[in-house]
Amino acid sequence: MWRGRWRTAGSALVRVILVWAVSTLTMLVLAGILPDFRLQSGDGDSVTEIGLTAAWGAGAFGLLSALVWPVLVRALLLVPALVLGLLVFFLNGSVLLLALSLIPSGRGEVAPETAVVVAAVMSAVASATSTALAVRDDEAYRRRLYRLADRRRRRTRRKGAPGAGPSAPGLVFLQLDGVGYETLRRAAGSALMPTVAGWLDGSHHIMPWRTDWSSQTGASQLGILHGSNHDVPAFRWYEKETGEVVVCNRPTSAAELQRRAVARTGDGGLLTLDGASRGNLFSGGADQLALVLSVSARRGRANRSRAGYFAYFCDPANAVRTALSFVAEVAREIGQSLRSRLRAERPRVARGGLYPLIRAFATVVERDVVVAAVIGDMLAGRAAIYADLVAYDEVAHHSGPHGRDTDRVLARLDRSVALIARVAEHAPREYRIVLLSDHGQSPGETFLGRYGLTLKDLVRAGCGLPVSRRAGRTRSGAEARAAVRAALHIPVEEGEQARPERGPDPVVLASGNLGLISFPDVPGRASRERIERAHPALLTTLANHPGIGFLLVDGEVLGPGGAVARLDEPGAAQELLARFGPGAARAVRRTDAFPHVADVMVNSAYDPLTGSVHAFEEQIGSHGGLGGEQGRPFLMWPTELSEPGPDPVGAEAVHEVLRRWLREADGPQVPVDPPAGEAAARGAQSVEEPPSGDGKDGSLPSARVSARDEIR
Repeated sequence: MWRGRWRTAGSALVRVILVWAVSTLTMLVLAGILPDFRLQSGDGDSVTEIGLTAAWGAGAFGLLSALVWPVLVRALLLVPALVLGLLVFFLNGSVLLLALSLIPSGRGEVAPETAVVVAAVMSAVASATSTALAVRDDEAYRRRLYRLADRRRRRTRRKGAPGAGPSAPGLVFLQLDGVGYETLRRAAGSALMPTVAGWLDGSHHIMPWRTDWSSQTGASQLGILHGSNHDVPAFRWYEKETGEVVVCNRPTSAAELQRRAVARTGDGGLLTLDGASRGNLFSGGADQLALVLSVSARRGRANRSRAGYFAYFCDPANAVRTALSFVAEVAREIGQSLRSRLRAERPRVARGGLYPLIRAFATVVERDVVVAAVIGDMLAGRAAIYADLVAYDEVAHHSGPHGRDTDRVLARLDRSVALIARVAEHAPREYRIVLLSDHGQSPGETFLGRYGLTLKDLVRAGCGLPVSRRAGRTRSGAEARAAVRAALHIPVEEGEQARPERGPDPVVLASGNLGLISFPDVPGRASRERIERAHPALLTTLANHPGIGFLLVDGEVLGPGGAVARLDEPGAAQELLARFGPGAARAVRRTDAFPHVADVMVNSAYDPLTGSVHAFEEQIGSHGGLGGEQGRPFLMWPTELSEPGPDPVGAEAVHEVLRRWLREADGPQVPVDPPAGEAAARGAQSVEEPPSGDGKDGSLPSARVSARDEIR
């Protein structure tokens, strides 16, 4: 035993010395290249003295980075992640200036702006060297992983928490946000995603599943993680009793939706026992949380949603590389947007303003932090991990689902998956990796781009309300105004607007190619008769518009040409909605029963030949309603797990499949029917009072650094 400990200590000492030597050499090279950085006195020094000065400076910088950097990052946890990423360079440079000030005789001097560059290069080189040495020493690397797992198991036993032993397989669920079934098959078949392609050739099966009418992350992920997405009619909707607009990616709304789901199911969620939730809208009942929106609205030490930032940015090399990649991604987006404009590509949407920064955060910062957190969870031996990688979805909205921009994102996602799979080989327990998506993306020109006015403009015109001059001059706007005048028997007079005396203006919201219209002055759900009395031209104007596929109004589906089908007459509804795919009538019927369904639900037109829809938002790759690939995400599972069953329908059905796989893996043993009171209390705690702690017990050892290199 003692011999093994001495061998381990000796190996660690050798690695420290080698990293120190490489850092010293790097500092010498930088001193020779950069004019504002020197390692010798004004009178000149011998080669030996310069070398010793570099060794002193490199050692001091390494020691300060190890001691000071984690404290700085923890102190800045309340700073937004984007700002923290930009501060990385200056903080690292400050640490270098402090290290050089400790060199005897004042031999080390550097300009502040040069210190930023020197610190960044040295951090990256030292971290990469340390990683390479650790990975080459497989036995030392494995021992380190097992020690990490043993430490976690001892902590779990002290807390008395339930959990399977390390011999039971764990499950990792990786959600590739917005990647549809056909998109994944194309990417695997064209060598864009070689890891996925290799899995499909042997170790994994794949199948599509059908979303609910609301084909978006809020509804799908709530159903997958918490077993219920009841009363989630869209990405955003208006609730009359409170006068509030609920938005799925708003922290307070996400917390409320999770609370409602827990109350409805009586269970905390998919990840209640020994689970981790990373980068998701909802917690799934997990103890370990990072970048989880439903808890991010709360402030204080109990909120661990940002623990993933600390675990990742406490290594300055990670922070520097992510910051550099962030800048590169911003430049890449600006270049791609400029190329799109110069080529006059169609369809196209505006990609200026803050969007380059938002894209870079989703495709670089969020990905890096989530991948690092997942790797840390596996090395800690957690039983169930669910993580969302949002990069493709964000880019596809503005660049379209298919093309050079999204192809590059898919290739980088594949590298992230490959990295996670490689690290799983060193984890203290076997892991089965499941890939899935929450929805797909349907292409198409926006409603505004195609018809010159927004859905809100069209609704206001159909209600006889004032619209902008631009919208009023469009063909759709003019036809709507004419229909209003005809319905109200008002003579057509150029330049006049018909506006009968009515209550508040309608609330018009968009969720991809799904629109929602609510009348605040009508208590409860407005009937078709009441809407037609107040706005006699509105429903006809909407149903007959070429950019609109159908309407749902109080149990009735309205189509073009006066077509009407009641949902309680399945045959008629299926015939009217047949072009939107199998199960469309079922999905619409389910949404019709929601308490907060809008007075008028509007689904855009859909072309089955091209698969295109018209988003009511400024998105040329969209999802949220019915039509095309947006409603066909994928489920990809290892062959060791049982078949999901034929064509799962709805996110709640996917939840049941994942629960079954967790039971098959023997960890965690998810209770099928837990006591309602106990489970509800446990779920409510996961929303309102996340357990204290910083979540560092699963942070990565040095192997995490090479992970970031390989992602690049």
